[in-house]
Amino acid sequence: PRTPSENLFIADSDPAPLGSEARCRAKHNHTPDLQRARPTSLPLPAGEGWGEGEASAIFQRSHIARRLAVPPSRLLPVLLACFALLTLAATHAAELAIPDGVTFERGLEYTNPDDTHLQLNLARPATGDGPFPAVICIHGGGFRAGSREGYNQTCLTLARNGYVAATISYRLAPKFQFPAAVHDTKAAVRWLRANAAKYKIDPARLGVTGGSAGGHLVQFLGVTAGVQQFEGTGGNAEQSSAVACVVNYYGPSDFTQSYGKSVDAHEVLPLWFGGNLETQRPKHILGSPLNWVTPLAAPTLLIHGTEDKYVAYEQATWLADRLKASGVEVELLTLTGAGHGFKGDDAIKAEKAMLAFFAKHLKPAAQK
Repeated sequence: PRTPSENLFIADSDPAPLGSEARCRAKHNHTPDLQRARPTSLPLPAGEGWGEGEASAIFQRSHIARRLAVPPSRLLPVLLACFALLTLAATHAAELAIPDGVTFERGLEYTNPDDTHLQLNLARPATGDGPFPAVICIHGGGFRAGSREGYNQTCLTLARNGYVAATISYRLAPKFQFPAAVHDTKAAVRWLRANAAKYKIDPARLGVTGGSAGGHLVQFLGVTAGVQQFEGTGGNAEQSSAVACVVNYYGPSDFTQSYGKSVDAHEVLPLWFGGNLETQRPKHILGSPLNWVTPLAAPTLLIHGTEDKYVAYEQATWLADRLKASGVEVELLTLTGAGHGFKGDDAIKAEKAMLAFFAKHLKPAAQK
């Protein structure tokens, strides 16, 4: 079973961890000359699951670097990385086997803020009249990287289990800071409801799941239904962005407590909030799901490892306690010894728990 990836803030939400080769490429892309040449609108990729857009972005960077006369000693590794990325993207697409009984569509545009043409991939049962429950999957990557392609396999698994499942792209930091990604996720929920008849969706049975930064975004959806300041202007304003339930894989709940307890919070959070805790404390508070919990929050399943170095396990316990105190249904699946990203038996336990939670809240008793 494939689960969200190992590194909460800098890794993609693809099930595979960010390997040493990818880390080397990422490190190289941060060299000073290339940093000056790279457009901030192009997200840094990390881990497997890079889509064609990310590969194209890397190619654009290398092209820009060449035009700016970057020394060949620095350009050659970038070109090699481009080739590896293009190969990886093609291989990833080829490896995605669509099971019988499932229809899979790529590249459906759901909103277009700032001319970004945000898209989603959609998996659904190929037969049956529905209406089917739906799940939106949101990738991680520290709000600055990642790809929706990393959740393709999860979407196929959900579709085999009777759900319409979407994996979405959203605007990334540092060009697009908080709350741009929140606006996009809410736009995706509204889009799915607006197209419920077309895709045989029951708009009343819509859940969300995500890992790391994606875990934060799904949790934010679960606690801010009806909060107008987070709706944005992404279309289908007549639709609700509320969700029926949340499955949150190791997402942060209180950003004011992340610094010093996460190995990379000091690097990634200032990019998303436009400053660190000292200079942008109000935004850190505003962006923390813990501070938006009310009795109206969606039922939530939290899945977290006790040895997570990127999002401390205590972040999940704080959120669980706050939800319980507000009378909201919450479950916390603690994976003892697990880090940021699950493998082996932990991955199996997490997926089993996710499917059971969605079945409980999104399927009538007769369909479970």
